[in-house]
Amino acid sequence: MKYTTSFVTSINAIPAPAWQALASSAGPFLQYPLLSAMENTDCVGEGTGWHPYFLLVHHKSKLIAAMPGYLKADSYGEYVFDHGWAHAYEQHGLDYYPKWISAIPFTPVTGPRLLVADGYNADDLLPTIRASLNTLLNDGVSSLHILFSPQADSPSWQQNGFARRYSVQFQWYNYGYETEDDFTAALTSRKRRSLRKSRQKLDAAGVTIQRIKGAELTDDDIQFFILCYQQTYLKRSGHSGYLTPDFFESIFRTMADHTLLVKASRNGKPVASALFFYDAQGLYGRYWGSLQDIDGLHFESCYNQGIAFAIEHGLPLFNPGTQGEHKILRGFEPTFCVSLHHLFDNRFHSAVEEFLHQETPQISHYFQQAATVLPFNEAMTNKLKTTSTAAVTPDAAITTKRNDNEV
Repeated sequence: MKYTTSFVTSINAIPAPAWQALASSAGPFLQYPLLSAMENTDCVGEGTGWHPYFLLVHHKSKLIAAMPGYLKADSYGEYVFDHGWAHAYEQHGLDYYPKWISAIPFTPVTGPRLLVADGYNADDLLPTIRASLNTLLNDGVSSLHILFSPQADSPSWQQNGFARRYSVQFQWYNYGYETEDDFTAALTSRKRRSLRKSRQKLDAAGVTIQRIKGAELTDDDIQFFILCYQQTYLKRSGHSGYLTPDFFESIFRTMADHTLLVKASRNGKPVASALFFYDAQGLYGRYWGSLQDIDGLHFESCYNQGIAFAIEHGLPLFNPGTQGEHKILRGFEPTFCVSLHHLFDNRFHSAVEEFLHQETPQISHYFQQAATVLPFNEAMTNKLKTTSTAAVTPDAAITTKRNDNEV
């Protein structure tokens, strides 16, 4: 078959039905309303460091594959840290930026990066896609990066010249729990007591928690969340956040079936809020903000409430966001994430490959150490051994398949 490729500088240049035909089951962050909202509300585009540059593949007149893509003028908002690589280019008098990345802006969540229509094979398309990406060298692009890509896609990209990099996140898995008590029963007695005391402390402080699905949100709920988000960013980073109020108002309206808001109140007055996205594949914690510092409130709102919601709705996993060893003691297991990289200058690409060869054992060791301090009791720990989460190598750990029926 003869395929044609092109780049477009806005997702709005792609008909929404054509994109959705590819992305409908690809997770909440690849849905057209979210990516379009990022552009239409100035979260990406001029002045943001994120310039849309989507790769499209057509067979005749039909869109059969696409990759979300951006030309980047910096490395902010990616969560795969390559500042050292940029510095090496600078030291040699070369430009590392712009680079091209396939990613979801500000979203370190693993998901498909190459979307392919039914009846077509990704491996058949990759040579054509790679040839198209190579043309970016003529536009001054230094390198290609595919961030938070599914592990299963790695071999094909590696065969097309990409180097694989690992990182570690912490993720909660639903081992067939029917109630929240089923989950807490799998914890050590010490951890159960700690969780109970934390909730008692919040009760004593007059704190109540609501879980509100998107369709049930009021305008006041939305505006309060935006206030929390902006205030927390101002306190932490000195700016009001990468995402605009218009963005949140848009996705609460267009993606109501995929959004969850946790709202905390103290003596009846709202004090904190956390935003989650979800679909049948899982729950994803994204943004948190608080107007008061209340001991234990962050953990309750962002982690415990997410676990409760996942159990209540039978969701298989809960990704609470990137980084944070403190999540381990709340039942979040280490999991490997993958990014893929190709630098057009062979000298730098070889240097990066050598760096990753040395980095991978360190990442694997970190993963194994984290897996040894999970808060589960002896019976649950023995059951988890059948799934071998703490494998010796990243490849072995990533490809281990969890089977809820075995646990």
